[in-house]
Amino acid sequence: MMAIFQWFDTKEIDEFALSIVAELIKRAPPAGLDAQDERASKRLRNTHHAVFSRAEQFARTHKLNIYRKARLGNQFRWALKEAGYPKAFVETWTYELIALIALKSGPPREPGR
Repeated sequence: MMAIFQWFDTKEIDEFALSIVAELIKRAPPAGLDAQDERASKRLRNTHHAVFSRAEQFARTHKLNIYRKARLGNQFRWALKEAGYPKAFVETWTYELIALIALKSGPPREPGR
């Protein structure tokens, strides 16, 4: 019976999603996305790498069922929207996050399969 409740326990998922959004906001706030210079572009690339590296590590070290993966994507999406990021940015980063989580959270595969 307890396993069923754990399946739906999303406290850790919610905290993680909010923490990576907070890091994103700190490193690349929505207002700074309009800048078209090389420095802003590099900062966004570095931020993307940092956020997605954390997400990959989280996916590798936590059991994520389909419900928890969906919850992570939704929490991330809504937090980005609430922070004021443009719709295209929100959709792209959310899609990338969900794809990464889906790829990295599965059981370890044998090489060549």
